Amino acid sequence: MLTSDQRAEYERDGFLVLSDFVSTDACDRLRARAEELVREFDPSVISIFSTHEQTRTSDDYFLESGDKIRFFFEENAFNSDGSLRQSKEHSINKIGHALHDLDPVFDQFSRTNGLKQLVADLGLANPLLLQSMYIFKQPRIGGEVTCHQDGTFLYTEPLSVIGLWFALEDATIENGCLWAIPGGHKLGLKSRFVRAENGGTRFDVFDNSPWSEENLLPLEVEKGTLIVLHPLLPHLSRENRSAKSRHAYTLHVIDAASRYPETNWLQRAADVPARGF
Repeated sequence: MLTSDQRAEYERDGFLVLSDFVSTDACDRLRARAEELVREFDPSVISIFSTHEQTRTSDDYFLESGDKIRFFFEENAFNSDGSLRQSKEHSINKIGHALHDLDPVFDQFSRTNGLKQLVADLGLANPLLLQSMYIFKQPRIGGEVTCHQDGTFLYTEPLSVIGLWFALEDATIENGCLWAIPGGHKLGLKSRFVRAENGGTRFDVFDNSPWSEENLLPLEVEKGTLIVLHPLLPHLSRENRSAKSRHAYTLHVIDAASRYPETNWLQRAADVPARGF
């Protein structure tokens, strides 16, 4: 799947952009299924996703979502009285975190020979599909995802998580594409997001120096593109204030040979372990 030049590019930059990795039809099927899931969703529980106050918004609904399909709202989706400013369909931030295991359409998209070969080429001898998210980046209210490393949230010893980010629509600066710091993965892990002893979550910080955001590079890509992310790559996405959505699907894969600590925020019940391809 990967050439020696592509592997060298991934090691140099910490990310790899693979155009036309999935078909337009596959993107459209995933979008249609996500929209169907949202229509069927009864918002009896309101959980807001925000990377600005992530420890505060880490409720039980979020912490118990590692082996479930759950829905999280944009933080700017509500009026001051708590009512939605617009339809439910235009207020959801993301769906997570076990779509790839619990929904047949997402399972089919996530478990392909191409992806299996890709992660093998990047060194995962025994891959496990750990987490999936469908991200809407809603028009005008799509929230910012602050600069972070995937290894902060899905830590293993040794680090092994590979992020697979699929553009289901064209992603541009206007509608909130990814930005990354090329080579930033060589600076080490800055923090871990873990479960706190008395409930909730906290960040264990190892390096509080600021990100070199002046080196950020926008990753504007077309629909069907796959962006592969190193566990230590600093990356972010800005707010979407445009009239265009920016749907994306992310899948995180780890190596079964690595230790997955019980302190990680994302946990699965013993009877629903992570599975491979």
